[in-house]
Amino acid sequence: MSAAEVPDPASFEAACAVRSLGDGTLTADLRHEWSIGGHPHGGFLIALMARAALAVLSERGEPSTDPLAVSAEFLRPPAIGPALLRTDIRKVGRRATVVAVRLEQRGRSCVEATVTTGRLPVRRADWTDLPQMPVEPPPRAIHLAGETSEGVFNLAKGCDVRIDPATAGYLAGRNGDPPRLRLWVKPRYSVPDAYFALLAGDINPPVVFNLGRMGWAPTAQLTALVRARPAPGWLRVQVECRTVQEAWFDSDATVIDSAGRLVCQARQLALAPAP
Repeated sequence: MSAAEVPDPASFEAACAVRSLGDGTLTADLRHEWSIGGHPHGGFLIALMARAALAVLSERGEPSTDPLAVSAEFLRPPAIGPALLRTDIRKVGRRATVVAVRLEQRGRSCVEATVTTGRLPVRRADWTDLPQMPVEPPPRAIHLAGETSEGVFNLAKGCDVRIDPATAGYLAGRNGDPPRLRLWVKPRYSVPDAYFALLAGDINPPVVFNLGRMGWAPTAQLTALVRARPAPGWLRVQVECRTVQEAWFDSDATVIDSAGRLVCQARQLALAPAP
């Protein structure tokens, strides 16, 4: 590989690299560039686990496919550094294959996921109902970078994230805006792919920030569906919440590519910071 072909160390492709140990177990390095406040980003982790599932299937000689869905339980936050990915192929089918993936550090399970793989659709949807957003972020969109209420947003080193200030009242000191955000995101060193679409489904700050509930909001469970391979360009993300009740809130993300196609849907249950 020439120097020109070596991916930038901050790139999404390089960060998602996994190395097989030959027995269904893989290793990876959880990089600082894909973390928030010292914790690896949840969307990045499910993308990495999907990559591990596809890698072990390829190693077993299965046909090349795509991630279709990832359902993950976040048991404890992993640390920046080496991680072990243990896989278990649960089903090999003509339309869908299922792989369990467990991310471990220091002998403890941190994230456990079920990854469903198959072939993503290539034709346009027969019917769709998507939010309307500009294809590119408007000039007034705010770059998401630096210090946030959850810690330093290190992902800004590997991807460009911009947020619609009209939906992010907390950035202007307002308290009580609806828990709803609109964002745009794209990787800095490559074009978006199905794995980056998974990350985009969790790229937003917690929507409860608009309610004045600032601070760390750890995800307990996240399920993401990949619906199509993204076209080059910006991914548009709309995130909404249905209810905030005591310590818990939900978050639903819709990710649309530059061609106007739905590429990812993500729903999660998370702990809200105290009011």
